[in-house]
Amino acid sequence: MIASLATALLVFTGSLAATDPVHSGLCARLVVPDAEHQRVSCLRELTTAGTVTSGHTNVADWAGLTHAALPQPKGVPGVQVDGYFPDSSTTNDNHGWHHDAQFVLRLPDKWNGGLVVSGAPGTRRQYANDRAIADWVLTKGYAFAATDKGNTGATFFRDGARPGDAVAEWNSRVTQLTIAAKAVVAQRYGRSPKRTFAAGISNGGYLVRWQLENRPALFDGGVDWEGTLWRANGPNLFTFLPPVLRAYPRYLAGSTAARQEIVDAGFPQESEFLWDYHYRVYWDLTQRIFREEFDPASDGGLEAGIPFCTSGTVACDTDYDYPSRPREVRTAVERISLTGRIHKPLISLHGTLDTLLPISRTGDAYADMVRSTGNGHLHRYHRVVGGTHVDGLADVHPGRIEPLGPHFRAAFDELAERVGVPPAD
Repeated sequence: MIASLATALLVFTGSLAATDPVHSGLCARLVVPDAEHQRVSCLRELTTAGTVTSGHTNVADWAGLTHAALPQPKGVPGVQVDGYFPDSSTTNDNHGWHHDAQFVLRLPDKWNGGLVVSGAPGTRRQYANDRAIADWVLTKGYAFAATDKGNTGATFFRDGARPGDAVAEWNSRVTQLTIAAKAVVAQRYGRSPKRTFAAGISNGGYLVRWQLENRPALFDGGVDWEGTLWRANGPNLFTFLPPVLRAYPRYLAGSTAARQEIVDAGFPQESEFLWDYHYRVYWDLTQRIFREEFDPASDGGLEAGIPFCTSGTVACDTDYDYPSRPREVRTAVERISLTGRIHKPLISLHGTLDTLLPISRTGDAYADMVRSTGNGHLHRYHRVVGGTHVDGLADVHPGRIEPLGPHFRAAFDELAERVGVPPAD
């Protein structure tokens, strides 16, 4: 997957004059190792306070992930590098490139010696963390790098030759970008980063955990914001989503027994006001596309099953029974599963009203896993009362949801204080 060093295509598209004595030279010499294509821009503003208008982010990538009142830092000039690594899939159409393995690197002029690397949440693209993560770390002086994980969108499962390959690529792409970003940081500042942190949301939080378990030499720590939990024998998406899909139509019809089934699946009754939205937007789609990734044979010749099918329908994901599926399904999940054996400091945060990844089946379960390995001293876990999976819902239900964005910022600063970052140059 990681090719030999490619010759970079450099195109200046920034908002500073090309004759700028500091920046023009940077734009001419920064080269991302192994990139097939890159574009270097020198910008007056690397945060979303400037990149939205300059065209160096894509608002659609991060829509709904943050709440409107999240403070927006600004005042961070520097260099941005956009590009992609060699890849055969074409789900990401950012920049009109129609090429996956896209990345973005941002290098602030005032650097504090640190680097933050992130993978996109859900099946989103490389700018998905710009508002939630990049704005904060850039204003602190960190360099920032993010990847689209190598495949995007609701058909991400088409990528790869065997079940689980698409998700396995996510981990490889974060590793690839981390190595490349460290090299670019050294080019830009004349020295390698003294601290490298991983940070991510949801599927991006899973990536943080996986890297600290499997590639700890690359990182000094990480922040996991409501990471997805994959375990071959559960809990995982397939152990709690089918039960709620079966129960929800009966719940709508007024069944108190169905309400209890949803609660028993892990979703607290306090989150009931969020159930309808998650049924329509998340539960069904998430079950079908991830089941297609790991168990494409379960719906015969269909692709990602039948949307919102009723129980009893042939090949219906509502009736999906993960424990009864062939051993090779669990083998596919096991390839990308987590163990809890982290080797560097990790701070996790998870909302108690998470209605996609219920805290009792994901955040709590992973904290227990870390403790069981004897590495609990490396882990700090914050349960955010009233938090849910996407902060945009705080604007829809004012006063009922606690946004996690500010808690992430506090957790990131907590990690930095614990590990230590040198003062800005």
